[in-house]
Amino acid sequence: MSSSAGDGFGQIALAWGTLQLGYGPGGLALVLACRAVPALLVLAGGALGDRFRRHAVLAGAEALAAVIWAALALCFLWGTAPLALLCVLAGISGLERPLFMPTLRSIVVDLVPGEDRQRANALLGQADAAGLLLGLALSGIVVAAVGSGWAAALKAASGIIGVLSLIRLNTSAWGGERHGLLGDLRAGWREFISCQWAWVLTAQFTAVAVAVSAFMGVAGPTHMSQDHGGARAWGIVAGCEAFGALMGAFVAARCSPSRPLLVTALLPASAAGPMLLLGGGAPWPVLAVAMLIPGVCQTIYFVLWSTTVQHHFQPQVLARINSWGLLGNFALTPITLLAAGPIITTIGARNTAITCGLLIFTATAMAICAPQVRRFRTSPDKSAIFDKREELVGHRGAQD
Repeated sequence: MSSSAGDGFGQIALAWGTLQLGYGPGGLALVLACRAVPALLVLAGGALGDRFRRHAVLAGAEALAAVIWAALALCFLWGTAPLALLCVLAGISGLERPLFMPTLRSIVVDLVPGEDRQRANALLGQADAAGLLLGLALSGIVVAAVGSGWAAALKAASGIIGVLSLIRLNTSAWGGERHGLLGDLRAGWREFISCQWAWVLTAQFTAVAVAVSAFMGVAGPTHMSQDHGGARAWGIVAGCEAFGALMGAFVAARCSPSRPLLVTALLPASAAGPMLLLGGGAPWPVLAVAMLIPGVCQTIYFVLWSTTVQHHFQPQVLARINSWGLLGNFALTPITLLAAGPIITTIGARNTAITCGLLIFTATAMAICAPQVRRFRTSPDKSAIFDKREELVGHRGAQD
């Protein structure tokens, strides 16, 4: 929870801190792109998450974040910093994500037995949403009241809390044959590509993530900064999404759809709604209410996806599977953020938001065309679909 709360503070602090230093949408896009570039190392992060104890990998990522965000806080509090320095610090801070994300999605297997993993994933989503809600709700107030520097300092403090919490865990050190970094990555790739639903939904998620990063990272803040509510309003808008995610966790713990893969594919389409509303000129309170829906759907999506992956793949390859699933998103995000500044300058924030919404609808339509995604059903025993890999493979073969 402390980590997600820190993410909320960091998201607003970096955006408004860069803008308040006078670098504009182009400078903000460059800083965010630099922060996103290290995410290309997500494959290495997945290999580390499978090779070492996962709680130790997560603690290392939190420690790195604490140091770098303390430096960013000093820059914002000082009131002046070269754009190049902000880019370097943002780039180093970006190392947290490729270490943290694939490992976090795998640690549930180390801590929770199979029959309880959906509830555990929902609880994890609930804690993340609650922390993000707290961070986003307070960050706008903190930025407006005392400046972005203090919001960045709170992000650094959350990293310290995360380290102190994680070092108390004791996760498994998974054995298995190792062939070096490249060999480990190839083994993870073979497992990932052999499952049709995994790579189809990953491709959809990549497109959705690109649209969301452009909207949440640049288009939304730029629109709000142009006399449409400012930092506090954008903090509330983003906080409503986090509140929706918190509500979604309660639904996700009890969600047992007969076609889980089809439901998973349809849920991301909800993210297009707020984008189209902003593009249509809706006031920020309407936008804030609309953000509740994709928030709810987001948590249900990740619980269904994570539970499926955790039961379908062996524990010793889980972090690598997750890293391959995140690679497309992480690879395209820097390009998206770099392009977002010039695009917004050319066509405006509202038209950019509409384009993002249309991209999400297109990706969703393509995903539900995949036979395994569209036709796959649960068995009468709702857990059997996840526990027997041979059933999934046989079903895929029958469809193909």
